[in-house]
Amino acid sequence: MSTKNTAISVKNLKKSFGENEVLKGVSFDVPQGTMLALLGPNGAGKTTTVKILSTLLKANGGSARIEGHDVSTDPDKVRGVIGLTGQSAAVDELLTGRENLIMMGQLYRLTKKSAVARAEELLIEFDLTEAANRPTKTYSGGMRRRLDLAVSLIATPPIIFLDEPTTGLDPRSRLVMWDIIQRLMDNGTTILLTTQYLEEADQLADKIILINNGIVAAEGTAAELKQKIGKDHFIVTFASKKHYDSARTALKGKITQTNDDELQIHIPIKGTGKDIQAVLKTLDSEKIPISSTDIHKPTLDDVFLNITRKEK
Repeated sequence: MSTKNTAISVKNLKKSFGENEVLKGVSFDVPQGTMLALLGPNGAGKTTTVKILSTLLKANGGSARIEGHDVSTDPDKVRGVIGLTGQSAAVDELLTGRENLIMMGQLYRLTKKSAVARAEELLIEFDLTEAANRPTKTYSGGMRRRLDLAVSLIATPPIIFLDEPTTGLDPRSRLVMWDIIQRLMDNGTTILLTTQYLEEADQLADKIILINNGIVAAEGTAAELKQKIGKDHFIVTFASKKHYDSARTALKGKITQTNDDELQIHIPIKGTGKDIQAVLKTLDSEKIPISSTDIHKPTLDDVFLNITRKEK
């Protein structure tokens, strides 16, 4: 059962398409007012999970509850508390942006007056006022994605599923969508996000789950996941091949990676100054000059590649 503070509760969710077992027992909880990001390679089961939770697919096993409503036995109640933005814009291209919003409001059984008022609020919030009376087919990709998200919010649902909402957007449009999503979170909306952009999950999500081969391969905050795969690295760059080779000899046994083209060595450190000081002291004692230094901290890209490589 979901607890009072749990918006989404998934237990041992399974789904197969013929002999292809896409989900092999996925479990997670999403507290109210937080964002969970689902990461994973193509075909990992992210979109399948979203479709089951939004009542578009039936699971073969396990259970899922949304705001306490069972996805399998109470689909109508589930649909009443969620909004969904899929991977491609689901708006009518022949209608204007305003008409799309009003139509969706009336489908949610708002009165015509309420639907019009809500449409105007969303057009302002999503910066679509100037384009409101233009056919949607004339919108740019970023405008369509904003309208699509606005449509999913017409009934102010407490839970939003965002299935790769920024795919195909240019960097500027992606940042605009991030700002919109952040505002939703600030207002207490619970969000389940799937994304191929690891920076997106890093910036926005309270918790991350990495699905691979149909199971949860890793979960935690971005910081926790980064810590699991290794230490920070101290990167030292040298001005000449001679100094680079001398440093490799002097620090043999401590170096985990080298870059011959950039004349760089990588040494794992524990995050304190002692490891760095020891490296610098060794180089100084050998009279090996340094061109520059840097510290590399693990990224979600490192986490993703490390875990998916292990799970193959």
